[in-house]
Amino acid sequence: MKALISILFISLNTLLFSQEYNLPALPYSYASYEPSIDAQTMEIHHSKHHQAYVTNLNKALAGTKLATLSMNQLLMDASFRSDAIRNNTGGHYNHSLFWEILAPKDKQTSLVQEAFNEAVKAQYGSMDSLKKALTQAASTRFGSGWAWLIVTPDKKLMVTSTGNQDNPIMDVAKDRGIPVLGIDVWEHAYYLQYQNKRADYLSGIFNLIDWGIVSDKYAKALVDPLLSEIEKDNWMALKDFHKVMAQTFHPCEDGNFVPLRTRAGELLAKAILVSASKPPVSKDKPAVHKALANLEEQCEKIYELVEKNAKDEVLLKEMTKAHDLFHQVEELCHD
Repeated sequence: MKALISILFISLNTLLFSQEYNLPALPYSYASYEPSIDAQTMEIHHSKHHQAYVTNLNKALAGTKLATLSMNQLLMDASFRSDAIRNNTGGHYNHSLFWEILAPKDKQTSLVQEAFNEAVKAQYGSMDSLKKALTQAASTRFGSGWAWLIVTPDKKLMVTSTGNQDNPIMDVAKDRGIPVLGIDVWEHAYYLQYQNKRADYLSGIFNLIDWGIVSDKYAKALVDPLLSEIEKDNWMALKDFHKVMAQTFHPCEDGNFVPLRTRAGELLAKAILVSASKPPVSKDKPAVHKALANLEEQCEKIYELVEKNAKDEVLLKEMTKAHDLFHQVEELCHD
């Protein structure tokens, strides 16, 4: 009966809080982007390719707990997701951003925020140098992918690129941050008009980038809590511990103590490593170090209990304490 109630609760929760993604409308007609991008390419790219990502994402999420997660949550843990969810979440997010920053010349925002101009000068010297860096990233991205301008966790601008439909929010990306500009270099973005001439397409796309919108996105990214989340997520020692904690604690909750009894030494080793590691700059606080020391001590106690073949109920009690200590660390990182 308890198991049935639990299943019904999870099903109801998924039904109530799940969301369905939709194809965003373009702000302008397909023909408005000519001559830089022809109307047929825009129509196929938007109504066929992007729509396919939306349709397949909804299909992959339907009826699962992941349907209740936000877009950012799906992206952040891309390495844990199926290929269908990773590729289609990325495809939907990336294209949505792409459409937002494009505008016909006569519709573009004339005001570019001064803070953005100063950031460009500080990192790249000039807008022309930034465009060259973006062109280089887009030109040298082998195969399909994206070139990006992102705000990093230390609040600096960076040009980078990713393959396929990955993006810098994802934990699989080498350079991470919040994208404020993305350039699609999949061939479906330009092949009808430019064939294999990616360089010509890139020259054209810069005519459509609305730098006023990009500067607005830069200002929003600077205060977005997601930056802090990405910074914490880049703390690999903490992430490695979290993975082992999840793989040992949650089975205990279901009455399966085999993972814990076989991996208690690994759990302790990960606790020692994260306690000895250097947190990201904004998380490097005495309270965090104290909580990590307590976590290590608790994991050592669990290891000793496993070695003594302690009863399951004792292990569950101590693992719950360790789990609570881990979340204490996470909460301190949010402060």
